[in-house]
Amino acid sequence: MEVTRVLVADDELSIREILSDFLTLEGFQVHAVEDGALALDELRRHGYHVVLTDMKMPRMGGIELLEEIHKLGLPVLTIIMTGFGTVETAISAIRKGAYDYILKPFKIDEVIRVIQRGLDHKRLEQENLALREALSIYRISEAMAQSLQLDRILELIVDATIEEIQADMVTLLLRDPAAETFSERIRKFAGEGERRDGRVNLDELLAQFHADQPLIVHGPRAARFLASAVAAGPDDKRLVSFCSVPLRVRDRVVGALNAYSYTPGRTFTEGQRKMLAVLASRAAVAIENARLYEDLVRRNDDLAQANLSLEENFRTTLIGFAQALEEADRYTRGHSERVSFYASLTAEGLGFNEAEQAKVVQAGLMHDIGKIGIRYEKLNKPGKLTPEELAMFRTHPAKGKRILEPMPFMWELIPGAYCHHEHYDGAGYPAGTMGDNIPLTGRIVSVADTYDAMTSDRAYRRALPHASAIAELERCAGSQFDPRIVEAFCRKIEEHRRAKMAANEPVIR
Repeated sequence: MEVTRVLVADDELSIREILSDFLTLEGFQVHAVEDGALALDELRRHGYHVVLTDMKMPRMGGIELLEEIHKLGLPVLTIIMTGFGTVETAISAIRKGAYDYILKPFKIDEVIRVIQRGLDHKRLEQENLALREALSIYRISEAMAQSLQLDRILELIVDATIEEIQADMVTLLLRDPAAETFSERIRKFAGEGERRDGRVNLDELLAQFHADQPLIVHGPRAARFLASAVAAGPDDKRLVSFCSVPLRVRDRVVGALNAYSYTPGRTFTEGQRKMLAVLASRAAVAIENARLYEDLVRRNDDLAQANLSLEENFRTTLIGFAQALEEADRYTRGHSERVSFYASLTAEGLGFNEAEQAKVVQAGLMHDIGKIGIRYEKLNKPGKLTPEELAMFRTHPAKGKRILEPMPFMWELIPGAYCHHEHYDGAGYPAGTMGDNIPLTGRIVSVADTYDAMTSDRAYRRALPHASAIAELERCAGSQFDPRIVEAFCRKIEEHRRAKMAANEPVIR
């Protein structure tokens, strides 16, 4: 787990030394400075979780430091120390953003209790914010799912963007499928709002999207992404912050969602950009559904074909949601996509036709859908899992099955989600199934999942080399894995690696 970083600001050397020594013994990482100005410089250069500051210091006191921290928007817990405590000073400190204040002379146990209480409060705030964001995305996704009218969906997306990230203006661009050009489909202002240009430089925007780089810029740095100057005009007309996220369907950019802030001091955060990206992923599928529906109506296609297409888009929505949750954990980021690729190689090696391979690909993408609700921070640790933590982790195959079972068109993906931790010799979980009684898709995903887990970094170990991972698969063939699956995977992965190396492309070493 990340070590809590504490910055101490006090003009008394003895207090700085006492706090540094005792807080270090408690497991905190401590840095101490003698005044608020130095503390502010340190905060600009490095990230801290807690600032413990004296109220009266040379050059810059604690209240002034609180004001500067607020101006910079730093997400740091601040605690004031003072030897001149009154009700007025306490109220002033709290109003300026302090979490609490401590009277001098203090007991070190009291300081530690206040810090721990503040950190717990901050953690609960973050969890509540994450829950609120998840509920907002769910609510908006539900509303979009209930409509197949494109204009209504676009309105929902733009209204949600204004509400959730407090944007002053939002524009939404869509690609015309026939002309292959982008055009602005909707523009909206918060409140009364006044008309501003805000036209984008499409070439720069798409280049950023294709490079898979986050696009969040402030002030004049946004100039290259807009078609008009951003610094012209009086201060209250200037662009303060600009954030843009792509709308993607099957790795193809079909639009862009752009948020603008003209409010002084209100800059978009990386957290807001990530939330917008998740919203955009839901929106892209809803837009595709609406377009598909409109096209089906225009062409008078039969109802069965419409249902089939909508089912495929719903499947895509679930996969996108699972991958968005996976992005929250740096150790599993991209895991399902890699498992899907390795599973497709194996299916090809077993002689599957294209339709059968496609089912295996989908199963690989969805195999960890049951991890929704699993708390990764309890599992991503260097040491061995406790029995309770292990039991929590082992619930995800059964949860995945329960998520997929209500949807008949997802039944073919259940073996990948439910059986990828079963062992060929019957020693796996959740059902202890053995041999060929384990569905073939589950046996394929099991090998692909294990290879990717071994060749990826984890909190408890570094990634294994390719050769070591292959040796382990071959060693466990017949016990943990179906030998036929291991043989097909090893043969196809070597063919894939040789082709990559011949093309001078990177491979797992």
